[in-house]
Amino acid sequence: MRAAPPPLAADPTALSRLLGTVLDALREGAEVRGGPLPAGGPEAVARRMAGLGAVLPDTGTTPHEALRTVVRALAEGAADPAHPLCAAHLHTPPLALAVAADLAASALNPSMDSWDQAPAASALEAAVTAALAAEVFPEAPHPDALVTTGGTESNQLALLLARERHGPGLRSVVGANAHHSFRRAAWLLGLPEPVVVPTPRGTTDPAVLAETLAGQQGPVLVAATAGTTDEGLIDPLPAIAEACAAHGAELHVDAAYGGPVLFSRTHRALLDGLDRARTVTADLHKLGWQPAAAGLLAVRDTDDLAALGHTADYLNADDDTEAGLPDLLGRSLRTTRRPDVLKTAVTLRALGRTGLGALVDTCMELAQDLADLVEKAPGLDLKDRPTLTTVLFRPTGATDEAVAAIRRTLLADGTAVLGRAAADGRLWLKATLLNPHTTRGDLARILTLVEGSAHR
Repeated sequence: MRAAPPPLAADPTALSRLLGTVLDALREGAEVRGGPLPAGGPEAVARRMAGLGAVLPDTGTTPHEALRTVVRALAEGAADPAHPLCAAHLHTPPLALAVAADLAASALNPSMDSWDQAPAASALEAAVTAALAAEVFPEAPHPDALVTTGGTESNQLALLLARERHGPGLRSVVGANAHHSFRRAAWLLGLPEPVVVPTPRGTTDPAVLAETLAGQQGPVLVAATAGTTDEGLIDPLPAIAEACAAHGAELHVDAAYGGPVLFSRTHRALLDGLDRARTVTADLHKLGWQPAAAGLLAVRDTDDLAALGHTADYLNADDDTEAGLPDLLGRSLRTTRRPDVLKTAVTLRALGRTGLGALVDTCMELAQDLADLVEKAPGLDLKDRPTLTTVLFRPTGATDEAVAAIRRTLLADGTAVLGRAAADGRLWLKATLLNPHTTRGDLARILTLVEGSAHR
């Protein structure tokens, strides 16, 4: 007699029982880890994971055993973004409600490549992207947005759309502070390597940009940055927009990091000029506290997205589209696509603009608090006062080799996770503060650990 197949996610009783096992394993793994990162470095983690045994055994165990064993091992060996001493990257601790919504998305498993696979999800995505596009382009008559996997995909799409408007003669101009994805996107799209404008003070100088644009022939797309990866700096967007207008260049703004600052009434003026771009990248898995992926590419005019139109008869046959079935295939370069918009929709509804803005404000205040502590510490140097939530600092008089070694020591000990950034010809430790539950005591602990490692 054939054995019964395992239960599906549509069985709420079975899913509920399995979730209990997952939550227990997450808790137990975190307790064993005991800090923001597993101690021992890569070799120790690899040994522990290898100890799980065969990945594909001839005979399986049970659902509960598999979940308990693998999830616990993953949690034990995780870099935990919810730990206040895990502050290296733009790696956010996701909100519990967003994770719960993401579970529902996985259980329902809509595929966002045809309406008959995702009737409600496609309508929800249309509503959410329209609302977020209107946040970016409040005065535009027909803004729109695409859901992406993050800044890299969004920037690639922005360059692709510009190429489709202007042809293969398009040149891109970026600051030296720009994300690496622009160079890769130009390569993928068969375009010339971007022209790079120096940014000696970390942001693009509009006067130097204007001189560069004056020397370009043919169509140009300028990519400015609102929230650099290394320092969290914001290019002077109004002046850059003026330079673009004066020289007939289009403007794209990579606001993957800084875009959600629009939710903050206190700080949204930092993004003045953003609405003068033609396209804007934003990531809600950074200052939006969503599980990855939750990227967005906003466009000033929805007609610009027509270039992505594509037909596959089994997904969006012409007669189905003419009969009123929404065409989803032109909403992404991907075919099968998760309903990542669900977690965002739940978060927007639960917190609203005010609640999200308060989280942004809290993290920006934490960055100022850390900068205050560094300035008061006699053995530490602060690079600059933070613009967003990134703080660069280093022990006074330390060599770059010593700074790098401090970071690696903390990683090996599993006590703190800090990033690294090169600026002003020196290497700095980088704290990227995205956890609104972090306390001033946690910040002081980070500095104590750094100072202790410096004196080993």
